[in-house]
Amino acid sequence: MVVKGFLFAGLGIVLVVYLITLVRGGFVKPTWFQQLVGFVTAFFDTLGIGSFATTTSIYKLKNMVPVKLMPGTLNVGHTLPTITQAFIYTKIVPVESRTLVLMIVAAVLGSLAGVGVVVHWPRRKIQIGMGLALLGAAVLLLMTLFNLFPAGGDTLGLSGARLWSGLGGNFVLGVLMMLGIGLYGPCMILVYLLGMNPTAAFPIMMGSCAFLMPIASMRFVRTRRYHVQATWGLAIGAVPAVLIAAFLVTSLSLTAVRWLVLFVVVYTALNMLMTAGQPDTSRDLAGAEVA
Repeated sequence: MVVKGFLFAGLGIVLVVYLITLVRGGFVKPTWFQQLVGFVTAFFDTLGIGSFATTTSIYKLKNMVPVKLMPGTLNVGHTLPTITQAFIYTKIVPVESRTLVLMIVAAVLGSLAGVGVVVHWPRRKIQIGMGLALLGAAVLLLMTLFNLFPAGGDTLGLSGARLWSGLGGNFVLGVLMMLGIGLYGPCMILVYLLGMNPTAAFPIMMGSCAFLMPIASMRFVRTRRYHVQATWGLAIGAVPAVLIAAFLVTSLSLTAVRWLVLFVVVYTALNMLMTAGQPDTSRDLAGAEVA
């Protein structure tokens, strides 16, 4: 409990740092639709569907955000709801403290390595990377729909070779987060493969994202590689959705929603890959500039 107390204190610190970073980046009043995107994606993210793939699909299909700004917008915009999720699930879901802390540190180190690369990538490379990322997300959705995830075990912590494997895996996932590849699904598979209790994945994956995303956000904001207006839409719309999904939703069939998300994600992925060499037709930097 002492370690979790330090984690909560750490979450409080990164929350303050994030809010300062977000405000310093400037404010552009989001549209109702941008806030709706934040609400819907965070709601289903809290229930386990994920937010990066769904948000990317909406942005691409509606031409809302330039591709080169998507990784930053996803990471900066979804930070606040992710910290909220971490506060909730780290408190109520049991997991061995040493494993939790080390897995979080590994993911943060991975994000620091990844963000320095992504902020300098050209649009075409980012679009190809995100297209491949969406196909990966589609595979994870299919695995969920057909119950193909590993069974997992009953341990709440890792040691020895399994711990090192987990740290290496979470480091890589931290790197990939900076490209817009959601950590939740891959981290859940990693935890299962290492023989841990499936519920232990929740504080690990949410804690990892809650610490790495604010730190990475500082780099995205400083380099202006994010869409200010869309980011505020995600942040404002998302927190109420997290609270509703976590505390008020007791039963909801997500099968039909997952099939719909799967279709949209695959379509968006193929569209991104096939149009990677064409000019970006989104409303370029509209809303990315501070009013």
